Amino acid sequence: MRRREFISLLGGAAVAWPLAARAQGDGRMRRVGVLSNPGPDDAEMQSRAAAFVQGLQELGWTAGRNLQIEFRWSYGSAERLRAHAAELLALQPDVVLATSGVSIMPLLEANRSVPIVFAQTIDPVGLGVVESLSRPGGNVTGFTQFEYSIPAKWLELLKQIAPTITHAAVLRDPFDPPGLGQWAALQAVASVFAVELRVVNVRDKDSIDSGIARIAEFPNAGLIITASAPANVHRDLILRLADRHRLPAVYPYRYFVAAGGLACYGPDTIGQYRRAAGYVDRILRGEKPADLPVQAPTKYELVINLKTAKALGIEIPATLLARADGVIE
Repeated sequence: MRRREFISLLGGAAVAWPLAARAQGDGRMRRVGVLSNPGPDDAEMQSRAAAFVQGLQELGWTAGRNLQIEFRWSYGSAERLRAHAAELLALQPDVVLATSGVSIMPLLEANRSVPIVFAQTIDPVGLGVVESLSRPGGNVTGFTQFEYSIPAKWLELLKQIAPTITHAAVLRDPFDPPGLGQWAALQAVASVFAVELRVVNVRDKDSIDSGIARIAEFPNAGLIITASAPANVHRDLILRLADRHRLPAVYPYRYFVAAGGLACYGPDTIGQYRRAAGYVDRILRGEKPADLPVQAPTKYELVINLKTAKALGIEIPATLLARADGVIE
């Protein structure tokens, strides 16, 4: 989706400036803030934001008629994220959509009363943003990305695709608690698959480049990319390095594979944003985040890129292809 088409689809709501609109009906124009770590030029974020807005439209909320949507894009910058969180809260929104766990924290640091819905977050209880999944208890609720059992499936998938692999680099965010949790989950099953794991931090381009170069020195090596904001921001670099070093790699989301990655197993991210629109609607109609249980994904996708497999000289097992939800040729 091109930037112009994206802005048109959102009715002008995708940019940082507010919509100039008049309220209709009861005279109340509702305001929804959206705090995003990626920028508006990120194709995946465009699709997610469009799904969110379309979901709201289907529930009777139209940008410029009875709803004002304020998007703030942080381009992967923690400093911008904090500044934009304060900006959005100063506008006194009825509810804020936080696109990830990274986006929730600066909102909570600034305010504990404005309702917040997160579209996808790993371990919100562990992060301290909700009291429990069934009874969030505060001003935050939303949708999880997956449980910590999922990383084991990434390693299993890597071994199914490339059975000779004995070493794997795990790309994770070292400063994010879910990054540590995913790493621990992989370590717990590494011996089962006879794979030695090595951690690669994904805080910046240099650490990613040097870490992948080091694992590429080992014979029978591969990559596992865990779910994190830095991996998303630097995904083009990660994909280029995996291709350059001819490393089989497993990713957490479909959009990595659509862009040239080998394989993924993870939730339907676009569907998560449509579901988030449902929670925003319920809050706008008077329900409290504390009473809306945190929900897990309803669909996980196994997607394989046969073009990439061919370039790496890998023959994907027929049994795996038969199970795939998507095959890119």
